[in-house]
Amino acid sequence: MNKAPFETADDLAEAQLSLSAQLQRKLEKLILNGELKPGEKLNELDLSKRFGTSRGPLREAMQNLCARGLAEAVRNRGVFVRTISPEEAFELYDVRAALFGLAGYLLTDRINDTILENLHVYLDRMETLAKKRSVPEYYRANLEFHDYLVRSAGNKALLIEYHSFVNRLHLCRMRVLVSEGGLSVSNREHAEMVDAAASGDNQRAQQTFFRHVERAKMRFRATLDREEMTQDVTAAPVQKG
Repeated sequence: MNKAPFETADDLAEAQLSLSAQLQRKLEKLILNGELKPGEKLNELDLSKRFGTSRGPLREAMQNLCARGLAEAVRNRGVFVRTISPEEAFELYDVRAALFGLAGYLLTDRINDTILENLHVYLDRMETLAKKRSVPEYYRANLEFHDYLVRSAGNKALLIEYHSFVNRLHLCRMRVLVSEGGLSVSNREHAEMVDAAASGDNQRAQQTFFRHVERAKMRFRATLDREEMTQDVTAAPVQKG
């Protein structure tokens, strides 16, 4: 059976990864689980002590985080966890939806038994992770699943543009996934996309891929609304009788 790319990477023991790759994974988990918050500075000294490592591999890991859109380097100030405004996020979702829809349209003409088998391996893996509520692991598999879909569409220009938008949306997408039921809903839509791509109907695939991102945008908006309501309740003064 052909294995999807993530299986090779995820099944490697941490000891087999380079030190900078190990540190990158640890930092990703701290960011995606909220321990390192948007706008927070990645303090090299504190992190090197925490992980028991020198600053060289740590700097490389931080550079990789910047390349993936999870952090940003500010000249003469350091590296910070990336922040993104809701307005910017909504605009990015709109462009990503159009690009992803195009990927679905193109993929329909290129899909074969090998690609389809790999996609089902991804679906099974993410279903297992969703049941375990393994959010960081699911998120990584989710990213690789979407990347595999776009790569399989066979358009290099599309892949480059897609990555430029996806990297800037990482933190928004994680917040949606950790919301109640986010993992299972996400993977049900993944299965719909695979079915659409395998149907041979370009228009159906384009619409299904586009709708997946639009739904994610709506879930992100709902997540923001819930967070705002929670903040309002927390900040409300206590009424004394």
